[in-house]
Amino acid sequence: MTAPEDVVMAAPVDVPWHRLDRRMLFIRPVLDLVKSLPVLFGALILGHGDSWQWIGVAVTALTVLAGISHVLTSRYRITAEQVEWHTGLLLRKDRAIPRDRIRTVDVTSEPKHRLFKLAAVRIGTGRHSHGKGPGGDELLLDAVSLDEAQRLRTTLLHRKAVVTADEPAVESSEKLVAAIDKRWLRYAPFTLSGLAVIGAMIATVYHFAHELHFDPVEYGPLRSLVARSAEAPTWLVVVLAAVALLVAVSLLSVGGYVLSFWNFRLTRESEGTLHVRRGLITTRSVSIEEDRLRGVEVKQPLPLRAVGGARCTAIAGGLWEGKSADKGGGLLLPPAPLARVHEVVDVVLGEDYDPLTVPLTRHPRRALNRRLSRAVGGVALLAVALFLLSWIDFLPDWPWQVALVLLPVAAVVGWDRYRNLGHTMTGRYLVTSYGSLDRTTVALRREGITGIVLERSFFQRRAGLITLVAPIAAGKGSYNVLDLGESDGLALADQAVPGLLTPFLTRVHPQLVDESL
Repeated sequence: MTAPEDVVMAAPVDVPWHRLDRRMLFIRPVLDLVKSLPVLFGALILGHGDSWQWIGVAVTALTVLAGISHVLTSRYRITAEQVEWHTGLLLRKDRAIPRDRIRTVDVTSEPKHRLFKLAAVRIGTGRHSHGKGPGGDELLLDAVSLDEAQRLRTTLLHRKAVVTADEPAVESSEKLVAAIDKRWLRYAPFTLSGLAVIGAMIATVYHFAHELHFDPVEYGPLRSLVARSAEAPTWLVVVLAAVALLVAVSLLSVGGYVLSFWNFRLTRESEGTLHVRRGLITTRSVSIEEDRLRGVEVKQPLPLRAVGGARCTAIAGGLWEGKSADKGGGLLLPPAPLARVHEVVDVVLGEDYDPLTVPLTRHPRRALNRRLSRAVGGVALLAVALFLLSWIDFLPDWPWQVALVLLPVAAVVGWDRYRNLGHTMTGRYLVTSYGSLDRTTVALRREGITGIVLERSFFQRRAGLITLVAPIAAGKGSYNVLDLGESDGLALADQAVPGLLTPFLTRVHPQLVDESL
């Protein structure tokens, strides 16, 4: 069975086949057994009768045998035209990816791999089919030696001639662009990444407690803690809870920073490739072809911006924009000082200046009114809804009172959103900035912009504003310049993609303007 998106081509018979590393046989059965434990536990403990127990054992055995079969039967080879992969004993699977369609070769080494000095190699084509997940557009070799992983990356990404596994991989010369600095740990608490971990933990505990009809507040330390909180003043409970949450979020954020970004190194290889390595326990190696680089994006969440930090990602074709382990494939610099981020952007883009430091053109005052109305109006509607619910005795009074207190905060956020709005055209780059709670500044190369989309909502038409959307075959797929004046938006679109809107623009001769005055 061959994947429909791949093209299978005839290959020379003298190209040898390679197998996955046999050391994976010590790992795969254990992992499959752990995954099957819920089924096995349910059959042995909760199942009634010997038949259910035997079914659980059979399902577990089949799962383990399928994993062993995958390791023993998987074969791959690299020809001058394509990468071929075969696997399966009873159900045969064949895939082939043309080498000219390969965009990424990511090398990941999780703890299970590092135990035996192995790595997983993901060969990606840059096509992200919705609904299929990464597996539909990737070829995963989940157990190769570290030397073999380096050979595959060098051969495939740099379009080199086929090198056999017995030959040593030719190391390309590298120039260091950036490396992790231990002092950057001070920015970790301001990323608030630990907040997501705490939220996930609370949601998990609540889910299992609800399923088991178990209330953790009525047992153990939580019971005594709740009892003491009921006796203490409300303001003291709120302050102590806020401090405890802040400490927990900070510690988890620092831990996540160390796990994700320790040993970070960004280098430029002689073949025109940016190479990123990072990770403490699970290491990851990502290569970004500079020919496919379309720009950079700098993000500054509000807490990180308050302490002068930022993070930088590449906008490049072929990088997977998925979740979990795939997220952050285009990372150029973890949370670090803003000045260091601009230095890295300058080196990565290879220009005589950093486009992100060029002064931006401010947007009209009408955009300020729109920012304020959206920020304040949303909180005001929430306060009214909460008030109505309290009026019918469905909720207490304090929720709508808190919402009223947040109105000035919403106004400040709306003003800050307007203050951060800006755009400019500088050299070969379109630069746009937007956001308050998560300020984002993007520099796009004009040659990578595939078109121009001009959008106007009902309220934007009434305010005489327009949003310019720049589609690009990289990153998020498109980037916006929000709430421009109509004439400014049309002029910017004509500058970004010269000639595209010229037939639709009407220019007024200066002499006619003078006569009308």
